[in-house]
Amino acid sequence: MDTWRIIENKFDPQQLHHKETLFTLGNGYAGTRGAFEEGYPGAWPTTLVHGVFDDLPLFHTELVNCPNWLPFILLVEGERFGLDRGRILAYERILDLGHGVLTRWVRWQSPAGHMVDLVIERFMSLADEHALAIRYQVTPRDFRGLLEFHTGLSGCVDNQGVVHWDHLDQGASPRAIWLHSRTRHTGIELCLAASLNIVGADSPEFEGQNCEYHPTLTALCQVASGQTITAEKRVVLYTSRETADVRQEALAHLDQLPSYEALRVAHEAAWEKTWTDCDIVIEGDEDAQRAVRYNLFQLLAAVPRQDGRVSIPAKTLSGYGYKGHVFWDTEIFMLPFFTFTQPALARNLLMYRYHTLPGARRKAKNAGFEGAIFAWESAATGDEVTPRWAIGPTQDPVRIWCGDIELHINADVAYAVWQYWQATGDDEFMVHYGAEIILDTAVFWGSRAEWNQERGSYEFNDVIGPDENHEHVNNSVFTNCMAQWHLKTALETLMWLRQHSPEKAMELTAQLDLCPKRLAHWADVISRLYISHDHETGLMEQFDGFFDLEDPDLRSLEPRTRSVQSLLGVERTQQVQVIKQPDVLMLLYLLGDHYDYQTKQVNWDYYVPRTDQTYGSSLSPSIHAILACELGQLETAYEFFMEAALMDLEGLRGNTQDGIHGGSAGGTWQAVVFGFGGVHLAEEGLTATPRLPQGWRRLRFRLQHRGRWHEFDFRQ
Repeated sequence: MDTWRIIENKFDPQQLHHKETLFTLGNGYAGTRGAFEEGYPGAWPTTLVHGVFDDLPLFHTELVNCPNWLPFILLVEGERFGLDRGRILAYERILDLGHGVLTRWVRWQSPAGHMVDLVIERFMSLADEHALAIRYQVTPRDFRGLLEFHTGLSGCVDNQGVVHWDHLDQGASPRAIWLHSRTRHTGIELCLAASLNIVGADSPEFEGQNCEYHPTLTALCQVASGQTITAEKRVVLYTSRETADVRQEALAHLDQLPSYEALRVAHEAAWEKTWTDCDIVIEGDEDAQRAVRYNLFQLLAAVPRQDGRVSIPAKTLSGYGYKGHVFWDTEIFMLPFFTFTQPALARNLLMYRYHTLPGARRKAKNAGFEGAIFAWESAATGDEVTPRWAIGPTQDPVRIWCGDIELHINADVAYAVWQYWQATGDDEFMVHYGAEIILDTAVFWGSRAEWNQERGSYEFNDVIGPDENHEHVNNSVFTNCMAQWHLKTALETLMWLRQHSPEKAMELTAQLDLCPKRLAHWADVISRLYISHDHETGLMEQFDGFFDLEDPDLRSLEPRTRSVQSLLGVERTQQVQVIKQPDVLMLLYLLGDHYDYQTKQVNWDYYVPRTDQTYGSSLSPSIHAILACELGQLETAYEFFMEAALMDLEGLRGNTQDGIHGGSAGGTWQAVVFGFGGVHLAEEGLTATPRLPQGWRRLRFRLQHRGRWHEFDFRQ
């Protein structure tokens, strides 16, 4: 059972924000950080709801911290319980990964000397995405007297100093409260409604208090030593993204909620069913087993289940990092897990890209090109929301170019669409949605390609590849090869569409102007695109001139606690061969069938030593682990895999307080399944070449391919 639980057995205020992220709960609709119900000085109580964005004019768009449903205050004989007062005699907090329940056990002595045992439990229902619940059990150990429970809803919330909500209305009765708010710029309404029930007390007294921005329910109970009193808080959350009258919907739903126990039973059953399809069993390595389950739990907690107009942010629904924006992390790192275990949810995530095509078209048009170019950072509409400026390591303003020229996002999304289709055989999705995504983004590549008369080839100049340490580069080999693949795939898609849905093919041909001249141009770009690949040695040059950059000795920078870029500065880093994350190696992973062993080995030998492993991108370790497996370097693969798996559990990048590294979580699954499991999606279906690390006695998981489940069970 320990491999299903994340346990904190000592409260450490210095780890407050890291642990808030670590103990995040979610149900695919909303996510709530592991802040304490009673509060703590400097805490970040945060609930993020998919799609609830607001603007900070002239600066950015961000996912907003929603009104707080957690507040739950206990008074013991008039003294308020808190971890920053009295004495903590015993403490344990456990996240039950199998059932999605967060529980805290505390033995606390008040300043006056009254001792109580507390069991505080909460969950966000996976069976009813609008339902949230807290159960608060109190047992006096050495006194009889008065317990007071004060539970409320707080509208006084912000995004680390930025206020996004206007208060509209609220209400309170002796047994229920509600709070109604609206975002200041996007006009999204939200309503929270809550009820309070007391079990185990004789004649508790209830009162509702309509405090401004903080409606509160109070229950007073007389209690004897050894007697357990249980307070149950049930909460409903709605936004105007789902219903026009959020207050009416929330109050009606609250009135129809079953008991706390019934809610929990349904919630746990939903998690158990989910794990039946998604679990990975590793025997012989408890640390790896627990870490893998934790990463999968956070992905499952964040993936939208009912809404195809939202996607998983890079930091999931667990923190303020990257403002809740969606990156390529979702399609390339997270999506494969869902494609092969929860294909309906993978389709949901891809539908987000379909619905944001209008924003992608606006971006391409504004940049002077045809077709569609997906936002590097995307929010509600698909319009580019990457900040143009940021504060650099030296506190100087730094221009952020990713939103302008990190173009590989188009091929990344197309790759995810194609992989989903190959894995699921979902022709209906491909006809009505996927083909349009692939084709319109291919139109952009065709219009962006430049002809170099001297070389006699097409080029993509002034871009950023996956390695963001180097900007404004020409002929990024990753970008060029993925664009080439994308254009080939677009031609294949159109050919398939003409055979299987001629009407849709005609519709898209007219809509996207897929005339013979354009298609011929695509074919010409494909055949004459410049690719810097020495076919004798297999070595690829990451971009034009990369081999001419200074090759520094990274060992001379040790010991260090920061990235190379933060040490050398942005300008200096661009002059040296130090890369932020796999770039050429990322290409060799995604299009692995196109390259032989020698090409992978020679590029591994060249680029891994030049990658900022420890403090570079969190996306590196999982990809390195998979390629190391292919190259037969199992010890190295395991080291990289554990770095990905423990990224947040151990805070390896020092920024877990900003939110879960969703890309690393998804990459962890890929490292197990595609790396150690050796699973490969071939034309004939799924194949496997397992390579288990030393100490792993068994590796077992399930994958779905074209509607059929396949069991993989490997032993040494």
